[in-house]
Amino acid sequence: MKNEIVVISGIVLDESMRFSLVELCDFAKASPDQVIEMVEEGVLEPEGTSIYTWRFDTHALKRLQIAMRLEQDLGVNLPGSALVLDLLEEMERLKR
Repeated sequence: MKNEIVVISGIVLDESMRFSLVELCDFAKASPDQVIEMVEEGVLEPEGTSIYTWRFDTHALKRLQIAMRLEQDLGVNLPGSALVLDLLEEMERLKR
């Protein structure tokens, strides 16, 4: 029997962190076009007035990852993802 070593690595994110468009894409393994489309559909709400000055927080990173999973795994479109994410956040708020 062969022994295998599994190495898991990750990055710890602080809630005060802010990401540029490029950094957000790197963390989420998304394309800039995907992120821009999600901003246009209301899935993500960056700080800043233009693509070059946009800053995203860790909450946006989480929303992006969930929206991508909804699309890939369930075939949910972007308006549907925005609705699902808002409802999930409302449920979480009500639980607290």
